[in-house]
Amino acid sequence: MDVEVPTRTVVEALVRPDGTVDAGELYDVAGALGMSDQQVRLCLKRLVAEGKFSQDGRGRRAVLRMTPEALRAAEPDVEFVRFMYRQDAGEVTWDGVWHLVAFGVPESQRPARDALRDAIVRFGGAALHGGLYVSPHDWEELVEGEASRLGVAASVTFLTSADLRVGAERDPAALAARLWPLAEVAARHERLAEVARVRLRLLGEEPDRTALLRIAVEVAAEFTRAVEPDPLLPPELLPQPWAGARARALVARCWAALARRSDELPALFQTYTGVIRSDVV
Repeated sequence: MDVEVPTRTVVEALVRPDGTVDAGELYDVAGALGMSDQQVRLCLKRLVAEGKFSQDGRGRRAVLRMTPEALRAAEPDVEFVRFMYRQDAGEVTWDGVWHLVAFGVPESQRPARDALRDAIVRFGGAALHGGLYVSPHDWEELVEGEASRLGVAASVTFLTSADLRVGAERDPAALAARLWPLAEVAARHERLAEVARVRLRLLGEEPDRTALLRIAVEVAAEFTRAVEPDPLLPPELLPQPWAGARARALVARCWAALARRSDELPALFQTYTGVIRSDVV
């Protein structure tokens, strides 16, 4: 099964612990993913123009250096990954409390209002009504931090309830199925599971370095595609067995196989293997 990987993602994925990217290795891995040299060159030109990388040398002999600001922005959310695996393992249980956020940001601050709404959805919130969102997780600190950054903290209200009802429905699992697009989230994880199964077989064949990096990039790209829209609902609110937990278990096996050669992997994958290996494998 092929995985669609943006060229920019390949560049950022191959950043080594010292913040550099070997251009020769980049061109080799991109080529293995079906990308042309011209495609890579154009991407590098854009990244340099955006101030995310500097470049020393030309062509395959070049060395790219990620700027400190770009390095910080590209750091994976380790706690997010650790939380999802702990929850899958049953180490995090739901207390039955719903966490609600309401905001009434005036039209004069529309960009901030839109950005806050996007952040709330990104944090896994589901809309109940206009300006009112719910999550089963204790997310107040995250939402308040984003509201403060946007300068609209005074327009945000927080509340909790153990008795949420939408229309006549109050069963928690039925509410979750109504409020979140669980079928779409599950479909993304089914695809992730298939990608991980195929890559596990390839890892068993002891691939060379270019093939190893290609596998790592593909798994990471599909993992991101699956988990970014996932609200990470507690197991108590999900159909069982849940596709997300199955897929993430397969990904953990991929990272375990990659960890055997972790000295050959870029910084991103060393971080992933460290977090997942310590909590799951």
